[in-house]
Amino acid sequence: MIEFHCVSKTYKGVKALDEVSFTVEAGSVTGFLGPNGAGKSTALRILTGLSRPTSGSATVFGRPYAELACPGRRVGTLLDASALHPGRSGREVLTLGAMILGLPRSRVEESLELVGLTGKEGRRTVGGYSLGMRQRLGIAHALLGRPEALVLDEPANGLDPQGIQWMRGLLRSLADSGCAVLLSSHLLHEVEQVADQIVMIGRGRLLARGTVAELARGGGLEQTFLELTARADRSAA
Repeated sequence: MIEFHCVSKTYKGVKALDEVSFTVEAGSVTGFLGPNGAGKSTALRILTGLSRPTSGSATVFGRPYAELACPGRRVGTLLDASALHPGRSGREVLTLGAMILGLPRSRVEESLELVGLTGKEGRRTVGGYSLGMRQRLGIAHALLGRPEALVLDEPANGLDPQGIQWMRGLLRSLADSGCAVLLSSHLLHEVEQVADQIVMIGRGRLLARGTVAELARGGGLEQTFLELTARADRSAA
């Protein structure tokens, strides 16, 4: 479904990504794990056509995102919940999205209900939303087209414990229905709870990939993550 093949990105002589390769299969959740500044957001921007790689390729369904016919219906994305228009209501944001994608208005109410936003909350302007509510609205927007692949950048930010538990259940149900889910986060515990596969990145380099059980051998997943990121920091120094 999703493939990164030897993706590198250099900004003004600084390498943000260095030969990153991994795949996300249909019916699975892949946790893209790394500290802030590791290169996760850069990779997702390249995947969704917002940035060009210096070398390598990132594809969805075997093609670059921009070459897909109506990509918004096949790939749901949430890269920045704060980018939602603050002067529009949540329902207006979703209605405009549905119109652009050629979807029936019924998807607006279905998506609001799916993410747990009430009718009253849907009528409020986004500028008055908490960060957690913006995250829910952003996920609702990503799910409008019933996508086959879902790309989320730090979706747990701003969610309370109940919201995080809800998100885990939602992502698991989407994967179980055949969706390929790529979940970027710096929160190891949250990724560990839902991911089928984990891809660890640090200083723009792929550090490890595998199942939670495979990466947790020895000192546990957290210990593995800390050791690998520390090693990446030392090699970059």
